[in-house]
Amino acid sequence: MFDLKLTNATLADGRTGLDIGVSDGRIAAIEANLGGDAGEVIDAAGQLVSPPFVDCHFHMDATLSLGLPRLNESGRLLEGIQIWGELKPLLTHEAVIERALAYCDLAVSQGLLAIRTHVDICDDRLLGVEALLEVKRLVAPYIDLQLVAFPQDGYYRYPGAVELLNRALDIGVDVVGGIPHFERTMADGAASVTALCEIAAERGLLVDLHCDETDDPLSRHIETLTYETQRLGLGGRVAGSHLTSMHSMDNYYVSKLLPLMAEAGVAAIANPNINIVIQGRHDTYPKRRGMNRFPEMLSYGITGAFGQDCMMDPWYSLGSADMLEVANTGLHVAQMTSRDAMRQCFAAVTTGPAKILHLDGYGVEVGNKADMVLLQAADPIEAIRLKATRLAVIRGGKVISRTAPRLSTLSLDGRPQSLDPSKVGPQH
Repeated sequence: MFDLKLTNATLADGRTGLDIGVSDGRIAAIEANLGGDAGEVIDAAGQLVSPPFVDCHFHMDATLSLGLPRLNESGRLLEGIQIWGELKPLLTHEAVIERALAYCDLAVSQGLLAIRTHVDICDDRLLGVEALLEVKRLVAPYIDLQLVAFPQDGYYRYPGAVELLNRALDIGVDVVGGIPHFERTMADGAASVTALCEIAAERGLLVDLHCDETDDPLSRHIETLTYETQRLGLGGRVAGSHLTSMHSMDNYYVSKLLPLMAEAGVAAIANPNINIVIQGRHDTYPKRRGMNRFPEMLSYGITGAFGQDCMMDPWYSLGSADMLEVANTGLHVAQMTSRDAMRQCFAAVTTGPAKILHLDGYGVEVGNKADMVLLQAADPIEAIRLKATRLAVIRGGKVISRTAPRLSTLSLDGRPQSLDPSKVGPQH
């Protein structure tokens, strides 16, 4: 007797015609023609059952604050930081929680059940930190929320940031963050990388630094991060986020850098939706894309992921908590249009970020947590193309969100496919 059974499912690895049995919040069986009764049966009708989406780079303390106290008229990164600095003194504990919870509700409806959010610690009140720690507690039944102690105004540049970051870690923040390219000098930036990695090594924590989010090809803090990861034995625990200077770096230098990143075990997080509109703002034509060398990094075996970064905040006025939208943008801007590359883009919003977050029991495999998303798509490529409807979102073996299917879609052969809504949903 299963608590839940999904029948006739397709998995992201290409296996089809499978039934998935769930008991006690775990995947108990995956096989064709699985016998046994179930409290609830969902006919997947041959469509894709995926592990939940994972966003490994977000700013939840700022989300849904668009227009407060003013709009970013230039669209530039530095104006966004300036506006955020104007908003911080006006923030209230209740408002940060309210906006974050509203975002989390939207995320669940999109099958986004794990999020790593950076939280600004450059505030003597640590208001954002305390608010998001409360949000983490409140959403734990349906979202795995991981917090990064992020010195938005610079670990050394902002007075008191060194103490504030340690305080944030002391009260429960999970990951050490930083922003070396925003320090006053390249030397200060490099020193901040060393200090932050040493803190993580001493405390046994993960590291995720905003690194080289600039068009300047001489911003090379990723090199220091790679060195410190290797020196301190932090391999597999460190991620460099953004890395947009890599787009402008000399090819010879990158040919040395990428193997070193792979050797050290440094992961790379791209944020395509945001960086393609924020970077290249000083260019006339040709304009740089503002994207790191994502497919090249994957070819070296570097763990890679796409993050959403922002939604309706001082840096980005759009967004919808849809990681398939992020994968779609990343696919286009990185020119990852082969069949295998498109599947890699799907992995960049599922298994890749799950590895970076060290999520336990993730994936549609026997013994893992019964966290899954039923998508109205035949495979990962179609899911990205259609930004597929999340027909059912499952957490711990329970359906926590449903969305009605689209009445028609387009198959690979170009023919419209009518979908019978009665074919998707609980069947008894």
